Amino acid sequence: MANQPINIVRKGSPIKVQAFLANLPMFSDMAPADLDRIAAGTTTVHIEKGDNVFRTGDPCVGFHAVVFGQVKLGFISPQGAEKVVEIIRPGQTFGEALMFLEKPYVVTAAALADSMLLHISKANVFESIDRDPGFARRMLSGLSRRLHGLINDVETYSLRSSVERVIGYLLRDIPDDVGQDGKPVEVTLSPGKSVIASRLNMSPEHFSRTLHELTTSGLIEVDGRTIHVLDLPKLRGTYSG
Repeated sequence: MANQPINIVRKGSPIKVQAFLANLPMFSDMAPADLDRIAAGTTTVHIEKGDNVFRTGDPCVGFHAVVFGQVKLGFISPQGAEKVVEIIRPGQTFGEALMFLEKPYVVTAAALADSMLLHISKANVFESIDRDPGFARRMLSGLSRRLHGLINDVETYSLRSSVERVIGYLLRDIPDDVGQDGKPVEVTLSPGKSVIASRLNMSPEHFSRTLHELTTSGLIEVDGRTIHVLDLPKLRGTYSG
């Protein structure tokens, strides 16, 4: 998985690049002077909803961090079918692995909402690695988390039921201390049901049937893209991981 969301910046808010980068785990221990060098090779990218950040085959000359908005990573078949492999949220990064491989992008990245990204230059990253072995370790840690997330995805698609996959998605953004008062909890399906279905390796119809199953069980109510979790402890108990 990518880094967990941190210091969310709302649309229209001013941003100081150094301050945002300093809150990313890979840059958190970097000296101010080194952080300034990274920021000097960082550009701000504004992407409108539906536009591509990059396409499969484009050269990779750095990696991105999401300031606000959402970005989906996916493959497009020759027939036009899409498989979403990851949804990147604010405070998360993407593209590091290919930057190190020095190969073109193997996925297409598109904005799911009007988004602001930072593009961190490969040249500046490589210079920082040469200067600071600790930075190299943090980069490796981030890549290892991404690999661990991909392995978890394979386990989820292969061994978990559709109900478990959907519940896991609903629970991922709900803090452990929420819902203890018994009140309903809201989850917004901001990427859209078809995108989430593809991410969970399901058809949109299968995803809708699974939501209906959870509704029939009295665990949730569906209101468009808003999911009202009616019994959070029971929902958590239904999910085994």
